[in-house]
Amino acid sequence: MQTEKVVDYIVNWLKDYAKKANVNGFVIGVSGGIDSAVTSTLCAKTGLPLLCLEMPIHQAKSQVTRALNHIDWLKANFNSVYVTQINLTPVFDSLIAALPPVVKEENRFMSLANTRARLRMTTLYYFAAINKYLVVGTGNKVEDFGVGFYTKYGDGGVDLSPIADLLKTEVYAIAEYLGINQDIIDAPPTDGLWGDDRTDEDQIGASYPELEWAMKMDGEGKKAEDFTGREKEVFIIYKRYNNANKHKMNPIPICEIPIDFMKKL
Repeated sequence: MQTEKVVDYIVNWLKDYAKKANVNGFVIGVSGGIDSAVTSTLCAKTGLPLLCLEMPIHQAKSQVTRALNHIDWLKANFNSVYVTQINLTPVFDSLIAALPPVVKEENRFMSLANTRARLRMTTLYYFAAINKYLVVGTGNKVEDFGVGFYTKYGDGGVDLSPIADLLKTEVYAIAEYLGINQDIIDAPPTDGLWGDDRTDEDQIGASYPELEWAMKMDGEGKKAEDFTGREKEVFIIYKRYNNANKHKMNPIPICEIPIDFMKKL
């Protein structure tokens, strides 16, 4: 990858898109992870106003610290960056209190995890509407088009996706080039939706380099029976997520009414 050219291309793409959309700037959620750190830096390099939102919901202190340190770094290096901190924990807790109880609490863990992401999406669009900004997505290629590892209408609810054509390893290469804080680069990737220290690899069962390999093999038409051992295991994991999350990656299905049905008898 020609990293410098890729960075310049994305920055110019962001500027052109904002100009054509006739908006004032961008708003992004900064989580303390590698994807939001890289994406927010690319947005900042456009010179357009960038609002960074830090939106903890029972967040691990280390994630909050990394997010705020990154935003401080952005503000020190770019004049167009500003920050708003929104503590969504009381909002989340109030929503849980308003919902009917369940027999087994663990039955709604995934639903509540996704609810966190959707509360953040709602907050991002609140500020976007006030400021005439675009909501910038932080998903990479493996997450968005490989395993579908994001929340539908949560972190998947955005206006544009600058790094969605980049593999996770390529995002790391750009982070190194941009000088992103080392603690962010070193931190294990996590979606931060569970209030604990579980990583993406803990949840998926495979690392991003492994998933990138499986995505490539799938694109070449390979099947699980073409592999053995760990490779077969990873390929099966990838295909399981890819198949299960097609509803996220494909356009929303529309019930198209036959033309004949629309004619009066």
